[in-house]
Amino acid sequence: MNFLTIGHRGVMGVEPENTLRSFVAAQEAGLDVIELDLHLSKDGALVVMHDTDLDRTTDGTGPIADRTIAELRALDAGRGERIPVLEEVLDAVHAPLQAEIKDVQAARALAEVMNRRNLVGRIEVSSFHDDAITEIARLVPGVRTALVASRYHPDVVERAVGAGASTVCLNIRRLTLEIVEQARKADLRIIGWVVNTQDHLRLVRALGLDGATTDYPEIKRTGRFTA
Repeated sequence: MNFLTIGHRGVMGVEPENTLRSFVAAQEAGLDVIELDLHLSKDGALVVMHDTDLDRTTDGTGPIADRTIAELRALDAGRGERIPVLEEVLDAVHAPLQAEIKDVQAARALAEVMNRRNLVGRIEVSSFHDDAITEIARLVPGVRTALVASRYHPDVVERAVGAGASTVCLNIRRLTLEIVEQARKADLRIIGWVVNTQDHLRLVRALGLDGATTDYPEIKRTGRFTA
């Protein structure tokens, strides 16, 4: 299997995260998959943003859930970019996507789009929350899912299997050979995040991971030569 490079919120190391500008740059850099995050606006739109609140990445303040999509559209998400909705990303780039959902409500909204546009082959759905993965799997037959974990224990493999996930996306700072071996025995694909240096890249290649989530396009160019 080829080693996958996944653009973290596009290429957030060089462009405003989770914007069309960032996603297009990730695609142009040749990254294999583009990762993005989804929240629901007050009126139910699937908004592409990482944080629950607007403060860090826009010139707005307060929770996304308190704003309509029209109100969110008026904000600057960096370098004049606007906060996109999922369907705009689908139309702006053709690369495969890894869509992270924060809760069951977002899972249901994403399922509607995936079923309507027949996206089961293009979008892998990820989440830190087991119940969100279980819900999207119930609503979208054949969907590929990934359990994401930052501070985790060896039971993360058991959790992923229980939720029906085929992939684990794990913080490399806590990753051990024991967990890698357990994931392999469970036939899980393993993605490491966030891989932003050559030392990090050498680590994930030495551990035999299937891919790396990165903020920088350079990882794509050097990844094939690093082992």
